[in-house]
Amino acid sequence: MESFENLGLSEKTLKVLKQKGFEEPTPIQVKTIPAILAGEKDVVGQAQTGTGKTAAFGLPIIELLHEKAAAVQALVLTPTRELAIQVAEEINSLKGKRKLSIVPIYGGQSIELQLRSLKKGIDIVVGTPGRILDHLKRRTLKIDTISFFVLDEADEMLNMGFLEDVGEIMENTGPDKRTMLFSATMPREILQIAKKYMAEYDVMKVTKGQLTVSQTDQIYFEVSAADKFEALCRIIDIEEEFYGLVFCRTKIDVDTIANRMMERGYDADALHGDMSQGQREKILNKFKNRLLNILVATDVAARGIDVQNLTHVINYALPQDPESYVHRIGRTGRAGKEGIAITFITPQEYRKLQFIQRGAKTDIRKAKLPGVADVIKSKKQRIKADLKDIVKSCPRNEYLEMAGELLEINEPADILAALLQYSFQDELSEKSYAEIEDAVVDTKGKTRLFVKQGKQDGLTRKKLVDFIKDKCNIASGKIRDIQILDKFSFVTLPFHEAETLLSHFKKHKRGAGPLITKAKKARRK
Repeated sequence: MESFENLGLSEKTLKVLKQKGFEEPTPIQVKTIPAILAGEKDVVGQAQTGTGKTAAFGLPIIELLHEKAAAVQALVLTPTRELAIQVAEEINSLKGKRKLSIVPIYGGQSIELQLRSLKKGIDIVVGTPGRILDHLKRRTLKIDTISFFVLDEADEMLNMGFLEDVGEIMENTGPDKRTMLFSATMPREILQIAKKYMAEYDVMKVTKGQLTVSQTDQIYFEVSAADKFEALCRIIDIEEEFYGLVFCRTKIDVDTIANRMMERGYDADALHGDMSQGQREKILNKFKNRLLNILVATDVAARGIDVQNLTHVINYALPQDPESYVHRIGRTGRAGKEGIAITFITPQEYRKLQFIQRGAKTDIRKAKLPGVADVIKSKKQRIKADLKDIVKSCPRNEYLEMAGELLEINEPADILAALLQYSFQDELSEKSYAEIEDAVVDTKGKTRLFVKQGKQDGLTRKKLVDFIKDKCNIASGKIRDIQILDKFSFVTLPFHEAETLLSHFKKHKRGAGPLITKAKKARRK
């Protein structure tokens, strides 16, 4: 069995790993950490997402960087802003007390905020290609003197059409950097990037066994982002017992959701990478001893948590990949006990859910959110059960005496109704719950698709219909507005079927991009 102690890491780093509950390195970490620390060659790592790739490059980079440097020392490129946030958070959690600044930079975030961060000085920039290029063109980011360049999830960069941007970014780096490229697969285009931009490099390949999921009931609810919190409250309140983890994407989300839950009266708390080890241990002990029954956490903060008898895992935010999904839900439904895993998705995330289902080789069934009347009914049942238990436990004499006095002047049913109103008026009020609107896909629920084949490829209307029916299990009548042109084609499908088809053909590429994509909207002149 390999250990982190054998990889050449410092005592300072080993202490951080111990505090985070990391016991042994993953195969990709065993292969890459010593190689990066040795500094002899560049590294090309092939491993699935969820195998510890971030720590595989993050730990040695942290070891080799200088504290309080005058310029950016490392650049990590990721295909999505969600992954940029996740990678930045994880590297932050691994640095310990080192004075290093790690900041995610991505589109959709305030450019002014990013400019202020860059002015203050950043040691490690984790960013998406588009926004990094934007800063390079503005001359607000200089990467010509960086010591490390990491290209994470390179095959996703290829799928999303970012390789040209990646090449342009790499042209702005200097010759003295160390380069690391990580990818789940190694298509020809990725190897060409390695040959063109990397010095002498070693390829380190790790194959991962088939993902497994526990015997957990897996459910998803389709809700708008604005209604997720209300949906969460309904789910918790309708259950007879709830002892679970709620996963969010960022530390800000964790704090926001945990605070809202506490304000609403739930025994909840937050857990994320900004907390000290003392805070973390205190919160975990409270959760393990069931002084808290809801823990809101990020993936990074929840790693190493081993809590028995969890009844629920809630994916408040959809996980990044199948491995993360399996890792999350594996915390419930253990030791022969049933567990429930619930995932919230917006309509736009349906394709990503399909990707997770296929990768995890599991079935996540759609369910309808409980109505307010159902939640109140469930609460009333629990109150009746609790009162029966109290009656059986023989109330103390002072309460019996007071009960007798009340019965002398009122009817028993009136007294009971008044007591219930006095004790549970707010809890049993339907006004405690906000209305949840149906999640809207789009105005017509249709998606126009572009197919990168046409008459010249032998494609016909019948072949396209049969092709789609085979992959989506969809009736012919729902396949509309087919146009077969010389070099490409168009077809319209209902939203969910379109998302399923797009997820199927994400990796079936023709030329430089996927075989089937969403059709671009015509620009207005």
